[in-house]
Amino acid sequence: MSAKLKIYGDAISGNCLKVKWTADRLGLDYDWIETSVLEGETRTPEFLKMNPAGQVPTVVLPDGRVLAQSNAIIIYLNNVHKGGLLPEEPYAQGKVFEWLFWEQYSHETAIAVRRFHKHYLKKSEAEIDPKLMEKGAAALTLMEGALEDGAYLVGDKLTLADISLVAYTRLAHEGGFDLVPYPAIRQWIARVERDLGINSAEAA
Repeated sequence: MSAKLKIYGDAISGNCLKVKWTADRLGLDYDWIETSVLEGETRTPEFLKMNPAGQVPTVVLPDGRVLAQSNAIIIYLNNVHKGGLLPEEPYAQGKVFEWLFWEQYSHETAIAVRRFHKHYLKKSEAEIDPKLMEKGAAALTLMEGALEDGAYLVGDKLTLADISLVAYTRLAHEGGFDLVPYPAIRQWIARVERDLGINSAEAA
């Protein structure tokens, strides 16, 4: 029996879920190894030997090689398995990369961080850096403007940009961000969730 892809991930992490959703979309056979950040499971000697950065997601490929960083992983999986989630046209492909880089620098660092402090660490508003709300709101405003012109972030179908950005955007309310003022984002979230076959993050 050949070895399977192993995905070390924490189910509360949007960064980890984007890898799972990509693997599912591509129809890959994999083992999910739940690895809790809150319980320190990414800081064990065994995990650090595999990934010295001590972060999830981390994947172990069937040949034993290790790859980390969520957006690097989803690009790799799509390219190896010819998943069609990355445009072939150079400019469109560049736009997807633009969104992926922006997500990790300007989006995740506000929306995901604020969610973690508020929803999981149970910090009060007074304990959370107010600049995170400002930065997150600016990111949502930028996305709203982009999505007013199209159903997806790049082109007319689902790409890695949508998978990457939806992961934490759909959970922004858990960080105290109100999505009501962003109708294009809300419609996009529902569209991408349908495409990926995942349940809505909002209560029915």
